[in-house]
Parts: sequence; C-alpha cells; structure tokens
Amino acid sequence: MDALFDVDEISSKNQRIKELEALIKKYQASYYNGEAEISDADFDKLWDELKLLAPESEILKKVGADSGNFEKARHVMPMGSQEKAADPEQFLAWSEKHVYPEYLVEFKLDGASLELQYSKGVLVRAVTRGDGTIGDDITRNAKKMKGVMHELRLNGEPVDFTGGIRGEVIMTHQVHKEHFSDKANCRNAANGLMKRKDGQGSEYLKLITYDALSTADNSPFNDEEEKLKWLSSLGFNVSPLKICKTPQEVIDYRAFITDTRKNLEYDIDGLVIKERVINMEDAFRARPDRQIAFKFSLEEAVSTLRKVEWSISGSTYTPVAIFDEVELNGTKVQRASLANPDTMRNLGVMIGSKVLVVKRGEIIPKIEQVVMEDGLELSPIPVPCTCEVCGSKLTDEGSRLFCPNKDCSKRILHRLLKFQNVVDIRDFGVTLIENLFKDNRLKSVKDIYSLSKEELVPYFLNEESMEGGKESLGAEKVWNSIQAHREMTLATFVAGFDIDGLGLTQSEKLVAAGFNTLEKLLAASEDQIASVYGFAEISARTICEGFKENGEEMLFLSKNELKIKVAQEGKLTGKSFCFTGELSMKRADCEKLVKDNGGQIKSSVTKDLTYLVTNDTESGSSKNVKAQKLGIPVIDEKAFLAMVE
Repeated sequence: MDALFDVDEISSKNQRIKELEALIKKYQASYYNGEAEISDADFDKLWDELKLLAPESEILKKVGADSGNFEKARHVMPMGSQEKAADPEQFLAWSEKHVYPEYLVEFKLDGASLELQYSKGVLVRAVTRGDGTIGDDITRNAKKMKGVMHELRLNGEPVDFTGGIRGEVIMTHQVHKEHFSDKANCRNAANGLMKRKDGQGSEYLKLITYDALSTADNSPFNDEEEKLKWLSSLGFNVSPLKICKTPQEVIDYRAFITDTRKNLEYDIDGLVIKERVINMEDAFRARPDRQIAFKFSLEEAVSTLRKVEWSISGSTYTPVAIFDEVELNGTKVQRASLANPDTMRNLGVMIGSKVLVVKRGEIIPKIEQVVMEDGLELSPIPVPCTCEVCGSKLTDEGSRLFCPNKDCSKRILHRLLKFQNVVDIRDFGVTLIENLFKDNRLKSVKDIYSLSKEELVPYFLNEESMEGGKESLGAEKVWNSIQAHREMTLATFVAGFDIDGLGLTQSEKLVAAGFNTLEKLLAASEDQIASVYGFAEISARTICEGFKENGEEMLFLSKNELKIKVAQEGKLTGKSFCFTGELSMKRADCEKLVKDNGGQIKSSVTKDLTYLVTNDTESGSSKNVKAQKLGIPVIDEKAFLAMVE
C-alpha cells in the first residue's frame, strides 16, 4: 500500500511540474508581448512552486520571448532574472550568505526592460528583453520616449562611450489616467505601446535607467553608485539610491517605501539590493546571485495604529492593535495581535505609530515592525493594572499579563467553557453553562459530573410544564452527553483545564515525552518540562503554576469521576493530521475521527506531521507548498477516510 502511494505521489508531482511549466511559458509569452494575463504576485506563486518542486527545470533558466514583429538583436549585457525574496525572512536568509560592508538599494521598477546600445556616444539600437540574450529591435519607437538620449553629452561635449545602458520603460500614473485608462495597468499599457509596429504612443513612455556596461577598455565608472551618478550626469532618469549599512536597515527602508510608494509617479513592485563593487562575472550569469529583488507582498501593508484593546481569555490579557483598515491579499483587516506586553514594548509601538501589518498565509494578522517617520503625534499605550472582574492587581511578567486570583469568577467560567470545548461535550452548550454558573451550581470542573437530570430540568422547562409532569428531553440529552464523556485521554483531560500555554497539542507532546500519568505531570519540575521540544523556560513556569493551582481537582476527578487513559489506541495510532481547505465533512468531525482512532491533530504543517488533508491537493496554498517542501504526503478526504473505514 505504501509503495503504491509513493508511486501515485511521484506521478502527481510530475504532472504538476508539467502543468506549472506550461502555465509559466504561456504567461511569460503574454507578459513580454504586452498583454499580461495574470498579476506579478500570481505569476510569482507559480514560479516559486515550480522552483520548489523542480529547481533544475529549464523553464526557470529562461526569461521569455518577444513577438515576431521586429528584427532581432543581441544584447550587450545579459538580461537574466534576479533571485527573489518575498518577505524579510527570505531576505535575511540571502543576506546571511551575502555579507556586504554596505547594501545599495534601488527601486525595482514595474515596467518593461530595454537596453540602449551606443557606439562612440551615438544611439545605434534599442533592444527589448526577449529571451535574455536576444530581443526585438525597437529603436524607432525608443527614440520617441522621454529619457532616451540619442547622443551622449556631458556639459555640452560629446561622450565617447561604446556599450549598453539598461533601463525600464514605464508609464506614469498621470499618463495612464489621462490617455490609457482602458488598459488594466501602467505596465501592460507600456508593454503594448513600445512594441507597436507603427510606433504610435511611444512618446507617452518614459525610460528610467539603472545599469550600464562599457565594451571599451576604460569604464567611466568604478562602482554601482558612480554608475548611477554617471548616468544622471548624462541626462538620464535614474532609479533613486539608498545606501544601507545592515540587512535590518534594508528591511526598515522597505517598510518605509511600502508606505510611501503610493505617492510615486510610477509603479514599483519591490527593491533591488546590490553590493557596491561591480561584479561582472555574476552579471553574466543567467540568474545573478550577488543581487536580489526584495519584492513587496499582497500580504503586507502599512497603516496607522489608532488604539490597543486588551482581549481577556481566562486570566490572560492580550494586547490587540486596532489600525486604519488595509487590504491584505484580498481581505480587509484592521485588527492584529500584539502577542504580549514584551512583544509590544520590543516593537516600540505607540498610539499613532506607522506599523507594517503582515498576514503571510496565516489566519490572524500581526504587526511585524514600526515604520519610522518624523512628525507623527505619538502617545504611550495604556496597560491595564487591575482585573476588570474581581479588582485584583494584574501581574505583568512581560511575556504574560494576567489576573493572579484563582477564585476570579471570569477565570472559573472560562475554564468551564474550555473544558466543555476540549472534551467536546457538544450538547452541554455555552448558554446552559453560563446559566448554571450564574446560579452558583457550577463553580469548578468537578461540578459538571455531579449534575443530575432533575437539576437540569428547570433550564429547559417552565414551571407550568414541570407541574404538569412533562419530561424534559433536553435535560436528559445533556445529562447523557456528560455521562458519555467520563472517559478521555490524559492529554485531553489536562488541556481542558485552561492552563496558559497548555493546549491539546502541547499536552500530547508532554505525554509523548514520558509524562504519561497524571501523577508524573503534576510532579514535573520547570526544568523537566522546559527540556521537552516545543517548550521554553517561561511556558514551563506557567504550566507548573497551573498544575499546582488545579492539581487537587485533577486528582479528585481522575480517582472518583473519570477514566483517564494515556492515549486512544486505533488505526491511526502514531500518525498526525492537519486539515486545510474545504472538506465535505465538518472540520471538527474529521478531527474527532482522528482522535477516536488514536491519531493526533496538528494546527499547522511541521516536520513531524504525517499527513496534510485537503480536497485541493494541487493548490499553491502555503500549507500545501510547505508540506511538499518537507516531503509530507498531501492527501484528499477520500484517502483519509479510507484509513479508518
């Protein structure tokens, strides 16, 4: 069975590679001929998926090809594709291997590449990108564009330069709005105009330059900064240059540009990071390695923090940022977690701060950094000092702000609701629990199992019905449901007590690490828990405090009311599952099926996951891509159900 599964996996992977290569080839052709069918972000997803599945694919080494409407010409300098980083983590990974004294940062212009070829200072040819080596000769059109020098002059004197000058043909937002609003965007419009056979409309385009190469013996510049200054001195438009000392400075600058690029007259879709020295060997590679395109993402945006609300879960107070609404990957958001007081303070965030909000495929957005900007009116974030329910002074440990009063009514109610949810006593609803708590009938978890049918009846029938001797089916249903949940695994039992940092997954890790009885868990020291993979010193201290606070009640229940097992044995014992996407079954039912058959549930894709279950196994979602990268099988619902039927 496993062997067949492996063959199917390989066959599915090869099929996906062929699909990706065909799609990339198709979309490259439309892009380079001025009629892009999909956005850059969507194209990048296809490219990244192919790079993950087949890094040696020939498609990744090719750029594209222009139409057959013009004569062909060879480039002076190659026009290969750059390495890309989609987020700070990827950029930092690149910068660890490319440590420079300083990082030269330019705009990544969102237009169409063009090489101007000069002989002794006179423009002889203008060549599009094409396949990276040969492109279309559109000299007639290029001579109409703003920023294209027909002759090179410096202070009125001719410049004897032979070689190539590379730039990006762009259309400004103003021109697009006034003359070409029927086109999807500025880039598409520029691509289409520059390759018109009749040359009409090229006068609306503008060239911004950023590279040059002399084919003569003497180069007029010695490094990348001098190159830009030389181009500017000749009258060319040049990309703005920012010099950063560290990779973090680059990340901060990118955050600043993410916020301010809306004010530019043209589109950019990222930054290009280079070293100061001109590395000719690297420049002539099909895919240069010494520079990188640090792209903007649809999953990040800059906004202004307006206030911070404190979300209360049990005893813990968590800061939640409220900011001006932004759109992340098609979703409008204006709230993001700040995790805890330490995270909030380390970010240096204040009311009125400009903040970089990211989603990156995660469900809950988060604030990644503060964007420094002068002239902002800032004020400190108020931090609550007392519990809003019992009035106790809150304890601020930095990593956690919480009410220390174990008898706080809000903490007790939250624990009751958490236990019902984790143990999955479905018929024992939230409203009923809240009413029983309000009436002082439920004050602890053990009270759940002492409830009688007679006590539950008044919560389902009015006095008239009870006096008439009517039986309550609702009360009986709830009571039966409670009795049906007197047997559970040790991990489920412990996770139900709402101990901060100890959910079901973490509880399962502790049990798997050898703490396989309640007595062993209650006796565990902070150091012992911290030594388990996935735990740290702070979480271990919180967990030990939770065991100490709830130990007596846990022992009472395990000895008098409940049957606690180490783990459920079944067909899925030793296997773990993560569910994603649309399924025909409810997610909760799928997860219950796993637990009932001895398996484990994971909320994310990690290296120890056994299967990712989704009905769109070919999706380019972050979970699918990560599973493929880690070699984790991605199966559909039908294959999952076959394991337990």
